[in-house]
Amino acid sequence: MKQIVYTLLFLITIASCRPAKKVQHIEQAISKKDTSERVVATPEEKEKNHVDSFVMVKNIISNISQHPIDFTTFSAKVKIDYQGKENSDQATAYIRIQKDSLIWISLTGALGIEGMRVMIKKDSVRLLNKLQKTVQFRSIAYLQELTEIPFDFYNIQDVIVGNPVFVDTSHIVSYQTNGNDLLVLTIGNIFKNLLTLDDKNYKILHSKLDDVDSTRNRTADITYGDYENAGSFDFSTKRKITVAEKSKLDINLDFKSYNFNKPQDYPFNIPKNYKSR
Repeated sequence: MKQIVYTLLFLITIASCRPAKKVQHIEQAISKKDTSERVVATPEEKEKNHVDSFVMVKNIISNISQHPIDFTTFSAKVKIDYQGKENSDQATAYIRIQKDSLIWISLTGALGIEGMRVMIKKDSVRLLNKLQKTVQFRSIAYLQELTEIPFDFYNIQDVIVGNPVFVDTSHIVSYQTNGNDLLVLTIGNIFKNLLTLDDKNYKILHSKLDDVDSTRNRTADITYGDYENAGSFDFSTKRKITVAEKSKLDINLDFKSYNFNKPQDYPFNIPKNYKSR
């Protein structure tokens, strides 16, 4: 259960089943100089050829970033399957969010017994271990140290509800159409992000993150699938995350139920007999 908590905290800091091998092939295709549909967005080419299509792609990515899923509250029941190099586990996560304020997570095991409860605020993290009867109080920097990614509360919130993260709209390097998909490569301060979008409605299908720092070997593949209409936007109910650096983690998220903008409570009472760690 503890590993599930750490895995959940990790995967919600990075935000359907196309394998990494295919994505790598697509990235290689983008890098080929003779790819007829590829446009490299250098200032010289834009000035010389007036690449209107590049401007269109930039507007699409900007629109995705500037018009995220908007909400007041969010709640979900999520089945989590985790498989690492040495072990595997599964749990059900009950997640509640008060937008821009707090994230509440309750984790239960196979028998329906609650093992952990987590409260994340803008500057703090609290972990209640109900099996060991302990509580931990940490700053938000604890998650940064745990994941080795400089994120904030808002990154976590965005990945849970399905908004894109680590997309730098000012540094779009290249794009390519590939059948029914639009692939766009952006480079930020931390990650290169190869986005795969449905070219009809521009839903995010896949995000492949690689370190800009060549001395590291951190990579993440995030796949979004089984979209459902949630009113004014579409919501991905199944997601697959593969994370690799020194070892590989595979995480599957299956949103069994979810609600936006309904009243929520966020209970986090600490029994007197719990020990602080």
